[in-house]
Amino acid sequence: MMRFPKMMAFAAGLASAAGFAPLDLWPVTIIAFAVLIWIVDTAPDLRAALGRSYLFGLGHFIVGLNWIAGAFRYQDTMPVWLGGVAVVLLSIYVAVYPAFAAGLAWRWSRQSKAAFVLLFAASWIVTEYLRAVLFTGFAWNPLGVTFVNFGGMATIIGTYGLSGIVILAAGALYLLAQRQWWGGSVSAVLVVAIATVGLPPIKVTKSDAEFEAEQRRPLVVVVQPNIGLNEGRDLAVARTGLEKLAQLSGPPRAEPRLLFWPEAAMNDAYEIAYDDRLRADLASLLGPRDLLVTGGTRVEYARRRSGAGIEEIGVAATNSAFVVDAKGTIRGRYDKAHLVPYGEYLPMRPLLSAIGLNRLVPGDIDFRPGPGPRSIELPGFGKMGVQICYEIIFSGHVADRVSRPDFLFNPSNDAWFGSWGPPEHLAQARLRAIEEGLPVIRSTPTGISAVIDSDGHVIVALPMNKAGVIQTWLPAPAPPTLFARYGNILPLGFALTLIAFAVALRRWGR
Repeated sequence: MMRFPKMMAFAAGLASAAGFAPLDLWPVTIIAFAVLIWIVDTAPDLRAALGRSYLFGLGHFIVGLNWIAGAFRYQDTMPVWLGGVAVVLLSIYVAVYPAFAAGLAWRWSRQSKAAFVLLFAASWIVTEYLRAVLFTGFAWNPLGVTFVNFGGMATIIGTYGLSGIVILAAGALYLLAQRQWWGGSVSAVLVVAIATVGLPPIKVTKSDAEFEAEQRRPLVVVVQPNIGLNEGRDLAVARTGLEKLAQLSGPPRAEPRLLFWPEAAMNDAYEIAYDDRLRADLASLLGPRDLLVTGGTRVEYARRRSGAGIEEIGVAATNSAFVVDAKGTIRGRYDKAHLVPYGEYLPMRPLLSAIGLNRLVPGDIDFRPGPGPRSIELPGFGKMGVQICYEIIFSGHVADRVSRPDFLFNPSNDAWFGSWGPPEHLAQARLRAIEEGLPVIRSTPTGISAVIDSDGHVIVALPMNKAGVIQTWLPAPAPPTLFARYGNILPLGFALTLIAFAVALRRWGR
């Protein structure tokens, strides 16, 4: 008889988050999930199975989402201690999804432990996908991210399918511990084979021809100014930050450069969309064939009559990335489509603002979403897709399917996220590169800025809380992967395959 199963479930959930960055202890995650499978499989009834898996999920998310608490240090309208409450409240919600996955597996596979493992993996894939799409979606830290270092199978089954592989690995451990030798051995061999196939290609010394081909790739310059979130709000400091960005960018070179500045580089102190003088200053940093891609805010104004006459009042804003050329012309703009609730807009604003709540990003104007992924043509550099900050975590929703880009740019402001958020964010960007077969360029104010190739390798990165600049050649895209062609139909199809095997095992067991 198991003693204290609820306490054991919660403790295993806390330990399971060790597989995410920055710890990257994925074997601990597998062991913790094997404990979960044991606790749920031995539950006396459905209610106990749901309760145990819910407590596991609660611990899992409280640790994995601890970075959210840090965001409350950068606003003045709500107390800092509310950050810890926010982590717990969000975890209370998202823990429902692991509970549903475990409950479904318990309910429909009581005759076979191997069938239970298969159905649990399938249910996890489906419920994790639902977590990413329901109620605007919250896709942070899908379980598959713990396998990012050998996640090549994500080119076929995506991140959510990779999460199912993690469950199968934990299930193999559980079955072997239960002396289910046949099912455990088959599961273990399957997981090892998939992990081996999924290892990204090892980088070897380049031949002279490959080196010369690389030199013909466009030159990219990624700037990390190490400007804190609270510093950027002061006008004088914002000007100093702009000077720092300009200094780090360096003078033009003989070959054309593609410069990347982070999200919030052009903050509320600047109106890049309307300020001709500002764009002229930016153009002065560029050579004739250079382009600058920078994060910024675009405010939408409306004319209203007041006592002083007609005045323009800001009514909405977009979190945007602008492409500026050497003439100071805006050559393209991308508006963030997947906004952060309570961050960039306040849901039910009249009600929530009345009780003292506000969004975390300062200001009374909510951000408006853009139309979604689209490629921007950059003369001399190919086509660029943009995913601003949080958007990069949404598997299957980061690239224009009609006009495939040559690379993705992910400007972010990870100054919000403490010490755990930035490495977790980077790991998820790496999975997008693997899934789509596209390089990813990340520029952040405080780290971690990086250039990631289409296999998910971090070619070069700047650490957190350090000013610096990356100068390297833009990696080439890979041919479209299966996932890039068909998206999340593939992991859901993988889940259906696991369900079919589970049904076959149940009937065979009879």
